[in-house]
Amino acid sequence: MTTETPAPIDPKRTALLVMDYQNGILERLENPQALVDEVEDAIGRVRSSGGTIGYVRVGFADDEVPGGMMGQRVGEAAKTVLHADSPATQVHDDIAPQDGDIVVRKTRVGAFGTTDLEEQLRARGIDTLILAGISTSGVVLSTVRDGHDRDYRLIVVSDLCADPEEDVHTFLIERILPRQAEVITRDELHAQLS
Repeated sequence: MTTETPAPIDPKRTALLVMDYQNGILERLENPQALVDEVEDAIGRVRSSGGTIGYVRVGFADDEVPGGMMGQRVGEAAKTVLHADSPATQVHDDIAPQDGDIVVRKTRVGAFGTTDLEEQLRARGIDTLILAGISTSGVVLSTVRDGHDRDYRLIVVSDLCADPEEDVHTFLIERILPRQAEVITRDELHAQLS
């Protein structure tokens, strides 16, 4: 998808963030297993090249039921299907975290605001983030905006992101996200990691 020659990826300074690839969100997609399989492959390639894998999931503890607009959006689901211990908020088994991976749980849309993700990334010397997430209009867009403000190099892998509304995904990938991130395909990512 890029037209310029991208800067090389330094795996030691890079993390692949797998965002909201959790059971309850994946089931909203038409063919979730195909997407999980592609992300599993990308995780293996990034891991074998020396990169870090990070997982971001959304879930609410008993004392974290949100107020305001987020509370209106998630409502009672924060106590049930979106509870931190619910099977629906767990990362899909096929791509489950391994020892040494970064794992954070958020209570807002973006990956940074309610987590210690930035502290964990900075402690490892990471300045480049490869993003894979569901949904493009939610966690991906919010994390790109916030990550850009935090001075990360951002790489959005277009076919490792999905949105329940395909036209919204396409619009964001083609028109909005390239303003603050490099947008590439999974094949382009693999070529850069080779």
